[in-house]
Formats: sequence, C-alpha cells, structure tokens
Amino acid sequence: MSEYRISGIWINQNQVITHYAFHTVGVNSTSKAIKTTKSDAIAMLEKSGNTAVTWVWNYKTSKWGIGETVEVVHGENGKYLRSNRDDRLTDNLRHLVDFDWITQ
Repeated sequence: MSEYRISGIWINQNQVITHYAFHTVGVNSTSKAIKTTKSDAIAMLEKSGNTAVTWVWNYKTSKWGIGETVEVVHGENGKYLRSNRDDRLTDNLRHLVDFDWITQ
C-alpha cells in the first residue's frame, strides 16, 4: 500500500492532461515530484490499497496543503483521474500547478 500526493500536471497542445507530478509519502518525508504518465498514474491508483490526494500550494502561508482525494474514473474517452465530483474547478485536477515550463 502506498500513499501519494499530486502537485502538478503537464498538458498537451489539445489541453489534455498527459502527466502528473506524483510524490510518494514516507514515514518522515514526502519525495520530490516524479513526472508520471497518465496511464502509469491510473495503474498506480488502481492497485488495491494505494491512495492519492491533491497537494496544493497555499500562496498566503507559503506551504503545501492537503487537498482532495483523487480517484480513477471511467469517462467517455477512457479512464482519468478526478477529485471529488462536485462541479468545481478542482474536479479534474486542472487547478494544480501547470509544470509545462519544466522539461523532464
């Protein structure tokens, strides 16, 4: 069983999320971001016992904060990651930091 935090995304020219910034939560620390493909992220969260939450930067406190629970859902165009479904901007993780300016 693993616990993850997702702090950012990479999107393609069609504005579709292609990668996520995944962090592994340890006993005493959280790892640096690892650029993870959408398919690998889905596979990681489909493993029994694995969980993920969004990790959101708070500009007022200059700290990371735990956001919403992330789950794998089946949509019209296949599987994708989504946070709590409530018709808010945070539903499909597009509110996370856009790491497109970082090349990895």
